[in-house]
Amino acid sequence: MPIPQTIRVNPLDLRKNITIGVALPFNAKGVFNKTYSTKEQIKSNLLNLLLTAKGERLLNPTFGCNIHRQLFEQLTSETEQKVISSIREAINIFIPEIQILNIVVSPNIDFNSINVEVDYKIIISNTKDKVTIQFETIQ
Repeated sequence: MPIPQTIRVNPLDLRKNITIGVALPFNAKGVFNKTYSTKEQIKSNLLNLLLTAKGERLLNPTFGCNIHRQLFEQLTSETEQKVISSIREAINIFIPEIQILNIVVSPNIDFNSINVEVDYKIIISNTKDKVTIQFETIQ
């Protein structure tokens, strides 16, 4: 006999055509892209958190990660650990509804860039997802 499995769902996901939030990137014509599920909105929130430097957001100077700042440091294993630590700290504070499964930081010394991959699970629904971003200096 199969064991019944309980799946929890955010009530906002049960309503059709209800906009939950704003998606990144902002590239829709004349308006923002909208999100219609908590999964989409959490992913958008995580992208926003990772792409924002601490001190960049008015009235909330602790929001964000210091990933951009590490691009101007020598890319070593210590730098990788600083990036991972910054990401973990920011997610624990600003997006507590996700659990980090894995963070991979891959520096590319030749192009002075850092590739960041965050695997996470949405706690309420047990849904897994991934975000990958490449941070690079402007040449």
